[in-house]
Amino acid sequence: MRIVQDFNATPIEEGLEIKSAVYAGDYVLILKFNNEEERSIDFGPFLKKSLHPSISRYLDQDLFSQFSLVNGNLNWNDYDLIFPIEDLYKGNI
Repeated sequence: MRIVQDFNATPIEEGLEIKSAVYAGDYVLILKFNNEEERSIDFGPFLKKSLHPSISRYLDQDLFSQFSLVNGNLNWNDYDLIFPIEDLYKGNI
């Protein structure tokens, strides 16, 4: 195993939070962060390739659209589905 650290990678701001999230349809959320950056994240590919029933059940768009913001992070059904904020900011889910 080889561990590599990328010293050229842009560090994520400490204290980064999601300020607002809007469901745009087709598993896409538009996220605005507290540093005023905005990202459009497509959760569709992640949900469609998941074999785990607790994740794939969010292919139901009505259920997927019932997210909330908790402490600056996205949350579905009391942490049933949640993503690291750094991954969301980078667009990597």
